[in-house]
Amino acid sequence: MQLVKSGGKKGEKSRLTRQRIMQAAYELFVDQGYGATTLQGIADRAGVAVQTIYFAFGNKPSLLKELVDVTIAGDDEPIPTLQRTWFIDALAAHTAEGQLRAHVRGTCDVIQRVAPIMDVLRAAGAQDPSLAGLWQQGTDPRLVVHTAAADSLVAKPGARPQLSAEQAADVLFGLLSPELYLLFVRDRGWTPERWQQWAYDTLRSQLCD
Repeated sequence: MQLVKSGGKKGEKSRLTRQRIMQAAYELFVDQGYGATTLQGIADRAGVAVQTIYFAFGNKPSLLKELVDVTIAGDDEPIPTLQRTWFIDALAAHTAEGQLRAHVRGTCDVIQRVAPIMDVLRAAGAQDPSLAGLWQQGTDPRLVVHTAAADSLVAKPGARPQLSAEQAADVLFGLLSPELYLLFVRDRGWTPERWQQWAYDTLRSQLCD
């Protein structure tokens, strides 16, 4: 459920209210965990009545679901990753190496936003089985994105000879994962910039001639 969307000042106010709620939810989910975070606590931090959250999102699982979706996208526009400017621009690169560099850069931007709530999402799924039904079951959306990138990359000059699109997609999917990012950045103390360069260098050796 969403706040009423309308033009002018009312629509802008509703959008800003949703943004405040999601920002407050993000901070509390990361700091306290899913189970310990209450809608009243989110409302207090966002400066709204708890009824506003119920009206805008329905319940806590639905709020977490939309928070994850918006965090992946980077904004609240209903544009899938395959239609995002960064992804389209990466596909337009003339060489495999050029596409890979742009793809790694864009994917790393997403991972840096998403990684802090991965543990929250994992724990929430264990605590609240109803969360599983909020996402469509089937192929992982990350794999869909990397498969589309791989299909394009292997057909370009500079791609590794005899490299299949399926193998390229698997390598992209495995190396450009939030879990691996957390392992290096959170657990081993790497900077995000160092991790991005390492990911690119490693993928280039695997995918480019």
